[in-house]
Amino acid sequence: MKSVSTDMLIWRVRIGQFFIVVLFFAFFSCEKEVKKQKPIPKPIVIPLIQVQGKSVMIDTVMLNTYSSKNLKEFYLYTRYRSVWQSQKNRNSILEELSKAEEEGLKSSHYNYASLIKYEKKYAVLKDKEKAKYDVLLTHSFQKFILHLTRGRMNPSYMYKNWDLKQNEIDINETLARMLKSDSLGYKIKQLKPNHLVYKSLKKALAILNSYPEDDFNPIAFENKIILNDTNPSVVDIKKRLIYWKEMEAVDSLSIIYDSETMEAVQKFQSRHGLAADGVIGKGTVDALNFSKRQRKSQILANLERWRWFPKDLGDEYVLVNIPDYKLVIVKAQDTMRTHKVVVGRDKRPTPVLSSKLNSVLLNPTWTVPPTILKEDVIPAIARNRSYLAQTNMKVYNRQGQQVSASNWQLSNAKSYRYVQSPGSFNSLGMVKFTFPNRFSVYLHDTNHRDFFAKQKRCLSSGCVRVDNPLKLAQYLLDDQESWDAEKIANIVETQKTKNIKISKEVAIHILYWTAWSENNRLIFREDIYNLDADLYGKL
Repeated sequence: MKSVSTDMLIWRVRIGQFFIVVLFFAFFSCEKEVKKQKPIPKPIVIPLIQVQGKSVMIDTVMLNTYSSKNLKEFYLYTRYRSVWQSQKNRNSILEELSKAEEEGLKSSHYNYASLIKYEKKYAVLKDKEKAKYDVLLTHSFQKFILHLTRGRMNPSYMYKNWDLKQNEIDINETLARMLKSDSLGYKIKQLKPNHLVYKSLKKALAILNSYPEDDFNPIAFENKIILNDTNPSVVDIKKRLIYWKEMEAVDSLSIIYDSETMEAVQKFQSRHGLAADGVIGKGTVDALNFSKRQRKSQILANLERWRWFPKDLGDEYVLVNIPDYKLVIVKAQDTMRTHKVVVGRDKRPTPVLSSKLNSVLLNPTWTVPPTILKEDVIPAIARNRSYLAQTNMKVYNRQGQQVSASNWQLSNAKSYRYVQSPGSFNSLGMVKFTFPNRFSVYLHDTNHRDFFAKQKRCLSSGCVRVDNPLKLAQYLLDDQESWDAEKIANIVETQKTKNIKISKEVAIHILYWTAWSENNRLIFREDIYNLDADLYGKL
């Protein structure tokens, strides 16, 4: 009887509040009706969560011990009744929390040990203890779902050059749907990121966890080691290669860099995005010096990053992985094209973003952006006015009048607009792919195509340079009759600018990840912007 009267009291208070709200809006809407009629706002309808089974009351004082608005709202929706009466549902949640490490999270962050203690003695718990268990389970589950769906950190607070919308989720509406479901465990699995890279990262974490702990000393690097060289460091290098399963263990290790070891080095180099030439240089030694602990922290940082990325990348999309220097086009989950790319150097990093491609610009002009203008172009002109003619660049004042090289003044340099005409000297090359973004970056061709032969390609000023851009343009325009390879080539030869709208919807995602797995093999890339260790430290 006590619980029923409390329940009715809550509803009487809420009904009273409702009428007060209605009277308030009625009064003020009448007062303003003379000036301008406005629709009366509808009262907020609080969604109720249907409670199943024999519930217990939740004391609001208990909720106040948690600094969680979501938790308080949840129990408002249940009319302050417990909800986890079903042992099946409780076990589904506890099972997922016990496997949090598989997602790169920690069970301890979700009070797993305390929850298990409650669960083991659930049959003898008093009502107050059941209430405490219910609240702790809800709070832990809410936290787990939020971390799983949008990550523990918010990248917009961490990076100025990242532009990703945080993955939104109505946590209490989600819980309400779960409580109505026949399979809560299945619903939890649906919330997890389902992209192939995220799944491959989870696999990479499992693979790495199967390795024994290592206790290697750093390998010293002095000179390059090539086939048949004799070097004391070769013994340590062989030990690392055996540890990472690139070669079979042997009874004794010599200091000779033999062909078998060279083959193992080449496999190791390939897995780490290095030139697989078998030459042991600084890059190879640096990669060999990574410990299991460091590689694990790298994988955990990348799992967190993938929880930030869009859950739905689109039916057809361009995906650029900055540290892998690679662009792929994916359609209906199939890879349609792959292109090498050049990305921003560490002092001018390529931003992380999601957008939609809107046009292909053949024979583009290039208006020099502020950073390049300040750091590169103005100093070059100040040293030699002939730079303008050499680079086919025109200068305009604020009135739109062209300024000759002889009249160019350093004192006014920042107020001028600098435009490079189409042609072989143009920094954007023959084609530019545009998409809305606040960084004024785009995909484009380049007048330095020799860069694509390099293994390490963080060489641009922020934009993404694409190899074989005309083939990419032909694919994106997707109109063999109007825009075949010959038609595109003919327009390029005219050196006249032509803007062509991309008619189909293609998303573009420029993202950053340095670890994954392929065919049960760990794959790593150099952390060119030094983001992994910093993120892991924050986690």
